[in-house]
Amino acid sequence: MSDRDRMIQTIEAETRKTGLTSLNPAVLDAMRRVDRSAFVPDDAKPEAWANQPQSIGHRQTISQPFVVALMTDLVDVRPGDRVLEVGTGSGYQAAVLAALGAQVFSIEVIPALAETARRALDAQGHRSVATRVGDGALGWPEEAPFDAIVVTAAAPAVPPALIEQLRPGGRMAIPIGYPGRSQSLILVEKGMDGRVESQTILPVMFVPLTQPI
Repeated sequence: MSDRDRMIQTIEAETRKTGLTSLNPAVLDAMRRVDRSAFVPDDAKPEAWANQPQSIGHRQTISQPFVVALMTDLVDVRPGDRVLEVGTGSGYQAAVLAALGAQVFSIEVIPALAETARRALDAQGHRSVATRVGDGALGWPEEAPFDAIVVTAAAPAVPPALIEQLRPGGRMAIPIGYPGRSQSLILVEKGMDGRVESQTILPVMFVPLTQPI
């Protein structure tokens, strides 16, 4: 069994263990097709396909594959969707979203990470990902509204700008909580009438959403 197939098998097992319904096969296919090893530092490549977070420097991490798959599944990305990602990190989550046919707009607060991610995305041919350096809590108003938003760092509360930039009928996956304390992955849904509802999915542990220095 290849490392990719083993990762997918682990994701499926983790999904069952948490009591969640099965993930969209399209999400699993995107996870299989994106080369995760291209988005981790050289010293982490031997463990790139393991179901665990990986350090990418600057006190940041690439989330474990199960969490990436789950967040991608929650926002229900369809080909042609415009998706905002807050926290480019290594570029891996953006690559998975792009593999589903989305136009991705990804914001990273750390310039060095943004540059590394851009190189990795270009090398892997992900031309449908636009990146910028900035404060992710402010979103990307020039490109709004978005069909989906994925936030890859924990915030104390959902940033108002992100709710505003979510299209009616859109979905957002975001971890809510504080560093070193309990955090929860939250699914935010914006109705066609503009009303916002949220539900807690499961406990998680993410690095904090930070602002530019």
